[in-house]
Amino acid sequence: MAKTKAKSPAVTADQLWFMYRKMVEIRKFEEHVWDVYTRGLMPGLAHLYIGEEGVAVGACAALRDDDYITSTHRGHGHCLAKGGKLDRMMAEIMGKEAGYCRGKGGSMHIADMSLGILGANGIVGGGFGIATGAALSAKLRQSDQVCVCFFGDGAANQGIMLETINMAVVWNLPAIYVCENNQYGEHTPFTSVTGVPRIADRAAGLGLEGVSVDGSDVLAVHEAAARAVAKARKGKGPTLIEALTYRFRGHHVGDGGAYRTKEELQWWMDHKDPIALLGKHMVKARAATPLKLDALQEQVEQEVLAAIEFAKNAPLPPPEQAYEDLYA
Repeated sequence: MAKTKAKSPAVTADQLWFMYRKMVEIRKFEEHVWDVYTRGLMPGLAHLYIGEEGVAVGACAALRDDDYITSTHRGHGHCLAKGGKLDRMMAEIMGKEAGYCRGKGGSMHIADMSLGILGANGIVGGGFGIATGAALSAKLRQSDQVCVCFFGDGAANQGIMLETINMAVVWNLPAIYVCENNQYGEHTPFTSVTGVPRIADRAAGLGLEGVSVDGSDVLAVHEAAARAVAKARKGKGPTLIEALTYRFRGHHVGDGGAYRTKEELQWWMDHKDPIALLGKHMVKARAATPLKLDALQEQVEQEVLAAIEFAKNAPLPPPEQAYEDLYA
């Protein structure tokens, strides 16, 4: 297993701003999803991505528009990082026809094939087969595409991980498996149910390269993902990346988080906020000023508020659409 650290990645000032903006979009969007939920404007629960923004943005910034991703129940960040629009995302969460799935998918099942978003998934580990199949398709079509499969530390203990990654290794598929290890599977510390200290250690037994990276450092994630993507495009097979991260909110919007200490949570928020860390880097590198960063935050805040108004005013899907888009 290799360990990576950010080492002055060859990214331009424009790329830094792009990654910073994407992380702010995710953070602001998720903060307002919490508000939308508490106001009763959405059905069901939402699993917020606050604190983990560096993983989705760092990985997706290494992809082309025609590359694929598969997502999880905590998928809003992945979708936005891959190019999802704030207004259509919010409309989907509110169950409106203007949403990406015409209001049928909701928070946990957003998909847009035109963006390479092959679907968020309410099933733990549900993306492994989809991602591996997409990678096989890309290889057979010789399209030079890759697929990133996002999954959590809990999904790392599902049997389908072994089966699909083994197939990807045997068939030399252009797949990158990104484990977002946020330390807890729902309310259970991953160390209590996982037999290795690092999930990336499992790569050795599966026959592929394993990389452990600081998921709070978007540049470190981007560097690891870019290397894995380049390797996959050259036909050199899959990579397993474990990004060590942390969710600043509960497992879902109704989770008070009593299983974590206040001191632990505060430490991560104070020292490992991916947005704050990149902002400090940009100021130090003279790619930004605090005032410009604050201005961008306010701009995105207004964009998210506009997305909420769009979704609130969008119509619900007509009843007859319940019989459309069915495949079983």
